Amino acid sequence: MYYSGMNLALLILLPFAGTLLGSASVFFLKNGIGERTSKLISGFAGGVMIAASVWSLLLPAIERSSYYTAAIGFLSGVIFLLLLDTLIPHLHATAERAEGKDCKLSKAGLLMLAVTLHNIPEGMAVGAGAAVTEAGVSALSLSLGIALQNFPEGMIISMPLYKAGRKRGKAFLQGAVSGVVEPAGALVALAFVSMVSSLLPFLLAFAAGAMFYVVIEELIPEASEGEHSNIGTVGSALGFALMMVLDGIFG
Repeated sequence: MYYSGMNLALLILLPFAGTLLGSASVFFLKNGIGERTSKLISGFAGGVMIAASVWSLLLPAIERSSYYTAAIGFLSGVIFLLLLDTLIPHLHATAERAEGKDCKLSKAGLLMLAVTLHNIPEGMAVGAGAAVTEAGVSALSLSLGIALQNFPEGMIISMPLYKAGRKRGKAFLQGAVSGVVEPAGALVALAFVSMVSSLLPFLLAFAAGAMFYVVIEELIPEASEGEHSNIGTVGSALGFALMMVLDGIFG
C-alpha cells in the first residue's frame, strides 16, 4: 500500500528540504531572491499543488468512497486552515500585527508560528499521497510543489532574523525549525491510515482541502499582487501543465 525505503524517505523529506534551502539563503544571499523569481516560484508551486491535489488526493478519495465523503473531507480541510488563520496571525498580516502594542510575540516569532502551523496539513497531504501507490508520480509532484513553496517561506523567516542582527547559523536554524513539522505530519498521516484504513478517503480529501486553501490564500496572492503579476500566472500554468503531462505519461 505504501512506498518503501528510499522512495518514501524522498517523498516525505522533499518539503523539509525546501525549507532548509530557503533558510540557508542567509549563508549566500544578502537580500533574498528577486521579486520576479519569487512570483514565478509561487505560481509554479501553486499550479503543481492544485493539479496534484486533484489527481493524487481527491480522485483517489472519490474512487475509494463517494463524492459525498470527498466533499466533506475537502471542506473539513478548508475549515481547518480557516480556523488556524483565525487563531493565529495570518501569514500576510503578520508583519502589520507584529507592530501592534498588544502583540506578545516578535515579528519573527509570529512569522515562524504562522508558517509552522500551515506546514502541518502540508505534511499530512504528502503522507496521504504516499498511502496511494497508484498516485506515485502525482504524489512526488505534490511533494516537489510543496518544497518549492517552502523555499521562500524559509527565507522570510531566516533573512529578517539575520538582518536584525542574529548570527547566520542561528537564523538558519530558526528558519529550518518551521519545516520540521512536515515530515512529522506525513508520518502521522501514514500511521493513521495504517491503523484505520477506512480513514484514507477522508484523509485524502481533507489534505486536498487544506492544500487548496493554502494555494488560494497564500500562493496565488503572492504570485499576482503588485507588478509583474503575469509572471505568477505563467508559472501557475506551467506547473499545472507539467503535472498534467506527468499524470498522463505515468499515471
